[in-house]
Amino acid sequence: MKNRLSTADVESYTQPFLDFITENPTVFHAVDAVAKRLESNGFTKLSGRDQWNGQIKKGGKYFVERNGSSIVSFVVGSNYKPGNGAAVIAAHIDAITTKVKPISTKPTKAGYVQLGIAPYAGALNKTWWDRDLGIGGKVLVKDKTRGKIETKLVKLDHPIARIPTLAPHFGAPAYDPNPNPETQMVPIIGLDQSGPDKSNTLSSQNTGLLQGDAVFASTQPPRLVNAITRILKEENSATTASDIINWELEVFDTQPAQLGGLEKEFIFAPRIDDKLCSFAAIEALIASTSNTSTHDHPDPTQDDSIIKIVGCFDDEEIGSLLRQGAKSNFLPSTIERTVSALAPNQPIPDLVSQTFANGFMISADVSHAVNPNYLSVYLENHAPQLNVGVAVQADPNGHTTTNSVSTAFMQRVAQKCGSTLQVFQIRNDSRSGGTVGPMLSSAMGMRAIDAGLPQLSMHSIRATVGNLDPGLGVKLFKGFFDHFEEVDGEFSV
Repeated sequence: MKNRLSTADVESYTQPFLDFITENPTVFHAVDAVAKRLESNGFTKLSGRDQWNGQIKKGGKYFVERNGSSIVSFVVGSNYKPGNGAAVIAAHIDAITTKVKPISTKPTKAGYVQLGIAPYAGALNKTWWDRDLGIGGKVLVKDKTRGKIETKLVKLDHPIARIPTLAPHFGAPAYDPNPNPETQMVPIIGLDQSGPDKSNTLSSQNTGLLQGDAVFASTQPPRLVNAITRILKEENSATTASDIINWELEVFDTQPAQLGGLEKEFIFAPRIDDKLCSFAAIEALIASTSNTSTHDHPDPTQDDSIIKIVGCFDDEEIGSLLRQGAKSNFLPSTIERTVSALAPNQPIPDLVSQTFANGFMISADVSHAVNPNYLSVYLENHAPQLNVGVAVQADPNGHTTTNSVSTAFMQRVAQKCGSTLQVFQIRNDSRSGGTVGPMLSSAMGMRAIDAGLPQLSMHSIRATVGNLDPGLGVKLFKGFFDHFEEVDGEFSV
């Protein structure tokens, strides 16, 4: 429904965002939570393996997943005509983390059981020392009754692992600015129970082998396998360690997202980049197709003539090159298949190109909030603040999609929905980061802008945003969906 979010509405998204971050520590849990949220609001799950013709209807709401770590959701207006535009918000739902190695058992050292992990993107930096770390992710389990391999999500969210620092009393090694991430940042997960004179070394017979019955479990720390198996047994009492075929596990900060500051005006949380914009975009899509503007009371309306789309992608932090990344065919093919399902016996390539040309995309990734302790590194008049609103991200060298047309477009959207736009551009003597925007807009030829909520401490294990920022993101993104057709009508470019 095309109504502005009030201050109370904006505030209503704070606690749901805290819960979303705390309860979904891995990319697989986050996508699963988004899928459940969409289903509870009337969205229908599609399978990429199935034929979509006959399934997609005008006025319908749908989503499709890929790898369990990326998700594209969309709403077809009841007045949609093939070739009409698409209002798209693209974000990434992965976050900097660490991942358990394929063979994670490590030889016991000094009586400690350790876990083999590898950094994903910029993880294992100095902020990962001495943190309470949990383990969770996706487990492939064989159902012996049906003979099928299924995916299960597991989460050991109490502190399991820790990467200990070296006390300063030991001198120079404790102050090494470049510790070795392979040998000096290995988490401890327990004490060796075999006694001080026994070494739990790797068996040369199993090292490097990935075939045969129960071999996978034998390459992992036994007590970790037991802990994972216990969780699986809560769902299926017949599950044993030998039923585990493989897994993809992350090691994550267990400290919950929480409010901070004298007036609780901050959110201190892990994994903000970019689950913050993913959360705001999904909630905006839901709110835009409801008669209410709050988090909990959806009631769909159907009066649009466009397709509203939110894509939350994996692998942005490592380049987006995999099949679940934004540089894959996931979003373009979803749009193409949707147009095809709604335009039987019509020239699909032409209609898809027309859809792209009539569309507009917000590449929604977090931006840098101004840090009061480092004011000199920010470009004057380009330093976003917390609890103000989304920041347009500009870059003269093509690291973002923002240009004069897309900026003017978003300014009109912000005016109509009562949002405030900020702007960020990095100084000439610093290097800009990248987003999913350039790769998607170039692949589709769609007008686009980079705009995201500002945060402090990007790429730290924990970061800071304003307590109103989740709701402020929803407000602008909902306004984009609500007013896209009206604003687009003002532009001939």
